[in-house]
Amino acid sequence: MGKKIVILNGSPRAKGNTSGLIDSFVKGAEQAGHEIVRFDLQHMNIHPCLGCLGGGKDKKSPCVQKDDMAKIYPHYENADVLVLASPMYYWSITAQLKAVIDRLFAVTEKDPNYHTPMQHCVFLMAAEGDTPDNFEPIKHYYHSLLKHLGWENLGEIYAGGVMRTEDIAGHPALTKAQALGRDI
Repeated sequence: MGKKIVILNGSPRAKGNTSGLIDSFVKGAEQAGHEIVRFDLQHMNIHPCLGCLGGGKDKKSPCVQKDDMAKIYPHYENADVLVLASPMYYWSITAQLKAVIDRLFAVTEKDPNYHTPMQHCVFLMAAEGDTPDNFEPIKHYYHSLLKHLGWENLGEIYAGGVMRTEDIAGHPALTKAQALGRDI
């Protein structure tokens, strides 16, 4: 039976290198019969977290802010796999993706003990740099996030050496992303 996969695309470029990774992942996931819902965050109205600790009171609309997160929450809560996808911006994820990750806390607030719903997670990233230490800060962030939220890592794909939108074409990371999508 196929899994429910939610993809959070943090790239501001509609047809950029991160989208190439996502497209390859989706191709493999669809081959395996998984159900995919993709959110292109650049085109959504999502505000940053207020840090108000006021979320979780309304089970159907967990955050006090009313914006496009309302489209993401139900899919996130029912997902088997969450895919975080982003280009590297200053050795981190984009602000678009970070805002959504922060806002997912409203779902955690639904539980009186602040238990984050279990997620299986995948990470996809494109970056200009391609040296091993280039990805070190983001790997640390991603693995710390998984540890503290109790999420299981199903795989990570890092595509280095891609700057212009066409640079991802033929990159070996595309084959890896497709295989990961198929094999989860």
